[in-house]
Amino acid sequence: MLYDYCIIGGGILGLATARDILRRTPDASVILIEKETMLACHQTGHNSGVIHAGVYYKPGSLKARLCKAGAEATRQYCTEHGIAFETRGKLIVATDAMELARMDKLAQTATENGIAFTTLSEAALREREPNISGLGALFVRDSGIVDYRQICVAMGTEIEKAGGTILLGHAVTQLRETADRVDIVAGQTRITARYVIACAGLQSDRLARQAGLDIDHQIIPFRGEYYDVSPEKRDIVHHMIYPVPDPALPFLGIHLTPTIHGELTLGPNAVLGLAREGYPKRSFDFDDALALATFPGFWNVAKNQWRSGLDEFANSIFKRRYLKACQKYCPGLELSDLVERPAGIRAQAVARDGTMAQDFLFNQSPRTLHVGNAPSPAATSAIPIAEMIVSKALESMAAR
Repeated sequence: MLYDYCIIGGGILGLATARDILRRTPDASVILIEKETMLACHQTGHNSGVIHAGVYYKPGSLKARLCKAGAEATRQYCTEHGIAFETRGKLIVATDAMELARMDKLAQTATENGIAFTTLSEAALREREPNISGLGALFVRDSGIVDYRQICVAMGTEIEKAGGTILLGHAVTQLRETADRVDIVAGQTRITARYVIACAGLQSDRLARQAGLDIDHQIIPFRGEYYDVSPEKRDIVHHMIYPVPDPALPFLGIHLTPTIHGELTLGPNAVLGLAREGYPKRSFDFDDALALATFPGFWNVAKNQWRSGLDEFANSIFKRRYLKACQKYCPGLELSDLVERPAGIRAQAVARDGTMAQDFLFNQSPRTLHVGNAPSPAATSAIPIAEMIVSKALESMAAR
């Protein structure tokens, strides 16, 4: 069968894209292909479940603009579909003078991004969260929590009710673009589409190269390891508690996050992964490791970030060291309070010169569009990102 659109990837971004196509072009034939037997098996299903407000991101960037719009769209979607969420607010806690200075700069960024916040003194912080220690904090009231897998299930139902097809358990192994179509091989199934949109996360660079695109970047996987806080200590905080991030590092640091299911998680760290989809510790995939070792961008990242890389590796090995990173702002937690939970893996696009892509990245050919980098807050921003992707696709199709 010839489909108008084929979406590759059953995470929240692929689902939101298929949903938006069917909303804007109800007569279009749409198929979504996912290699796993369930939706949201990778980045979407392993994230911290935060609805980000957009306080961190460079003013004017896609991240900043789409996050703010995405947070509102996510809350609205949950309300319309009966999906539980809470807007608990986030505290970004400064524990020393350097972090206080960084916090002031973060407040400037939040102001430029139009994000509502309150600056708290040490006493005000202690009054709001008695178990948190710090010299001050930013309270970002519009940050929330949700289960993104539930959103994905709802979107999948919408897609099928609107006439779309979802094909699970089929890994795409071939993409061949011609002047008037794209031929796709997925498992034993052959599919033809007028246009393909790949939201393939950890495999996005490989699919782009399969499609014949000459891309400069490669995906480097970073494992994010989490702990559950024991049930006896789950009420130690009410808000999300984040450290003030180091602007020289690409990740936000270890944080405490209540979940919509009543749990409290600690994490994640950011450890180099030797398997793109290897969630257990010490996972290793020869092809993934070889791709890393032969990619100049990896060695350039290693040269520039080796200190932070060793620090994250040490936190991964030594549970007590990991705990100390949190005890800076939550001294009441003890080693016995931490129970390992499944890790997540972040797909980080890195250029050959070692530059980590910090914003959303798209690669296009006449009949394909590939999401090359969709960093946090991609889950929060999925609905407006999808709208942007679909606009690009419709423009390409109109030009054919």
